[in-house]
Amino acid sequence: MSSVAIAFAVLNSGGTPTTLGIVFTANIVPQIAFMLGGGVLADRLGRRQVMLTADAARCVAQGVLAVTLFLGNPHIWLFIGAAFVVGTGNAFFSPALYGLTVQLAPRDQIGNANALFSMAQPAAQIAGPSLAGILIAATNPAVAIAADAGSYAVSALALALLSFPGSDDTRRQRRRLLRDMADGWAEFAGRTWLWVPTVQFAMFNLLTWGPYVVLGPVLAREYLGGARAWGLILGCYGGGAVIGGLLALGRKPRRPLLVRTLATFGYALPPLTLALHLPAVAVAGGTLLAGIGSALGGAISTTVMQQRVPAEALSRVGAYNLVGSYAFGAVAYVAGGLAAEAFGARTVLGFGAAWTVFGTLVVLAVPAVRNLTWQEEDGK
Repeated sequence: MSSVAIAFAVLNSGGTPTTLGIVFTANIVPQIAFMLGGGVLADRLGRRQVMLTADAARCVAQGVLAVTLFLGNPHIWLFIGAAFVVGTGNAFFSPALYGLTVQLAPRDQIGNANALFSMAQPAAQIAGPSLAGILIAATNPAVAIAADAGSYAVSALALALLSFPGSDDTRRQRRRLLRDMADGWAEFAGRTWLWVPTVQFAMFNLLTWGPYVVLGPVLAREYLGGARAWGLILGCYGGGAVIGGLLALGRKPRRPLLVRTLATFGYALPPLTLALHLPAVAVAGGTLLAGIGSALGGAISTTVMQQRVPAEALSRVGAYNLVGSYAFGAVAYVAGGLAAEAFGARTVLGFGAAWTVFGTLVVLAVPAVRNLTWQEEDGK
């Protein structure tokens, strides 16, 4: 709900696409700056402890923003500050989550666990953006942001009550931070099948998805009907992701990263349909297909990483994967707004769609990605 609410709260406060890009940038900068350290802390201190702290910080930040919106129109700096705190929480929470799955799931069920997880967030995204659009139209964005603050409190409660098989203690022998980061880099950089898709997603987020996130609400307000239509479109992405997660259940493709890479073609559809000024039904359909590919490919690629990277290094390797994927995120949001002002939103989105197709074809040409095979629970 919050992504829709924050976008329209900024726009309703007189913000421009560039202003909205700055707010989104404030969210992504701390993720890039702190995520590597977050991965090290998660492997050292215990993943649950790190995730609980991140949830508490994000709950407070969104709660303060919601209260201020209830009282009036906050200054843009409050949006930026809240986005920075939430981004910092994400920087510590996300890499810890990479390693949490292998603590909870038997090795032969990791694939299904990732498939179910790939549906969990999108399931909320089905109703969340749609409800946010309705709430914004009927009340104001503060209601949706307050609900987001509450969701972090629920997450913290769930983590606190979680039962681990055996011990939750993932702490390792104390070593220097830089040594831990160097070991994580060696695990990451030594796997071509891992770093090549990471580069792909770095460029994808810079040229396609960053501009789409910023310009989508602008075009929705311009010709699709505003927040309600945009919320329904994002809801379709969540619905597609649930379908993709269901398709991933029980699947053990012989060449998993080939399947995952083919699934990324779907990411071109949402910006392409907006660039062509297609009606809301067509935009929603393209977004649905992108969601299917996202969840299916994400579940498969996460399982491959958890199969082939040592468990004690998963949070650090996951951090490198995430930081690399979003390395240009800070530039993407601002540049997307500036490029739209210079060339037009439709031109920027059309270029992003074309780049997605090109980048996917390049990754398909890499043998280490195309030929990697599924690893069974016995390691073969």
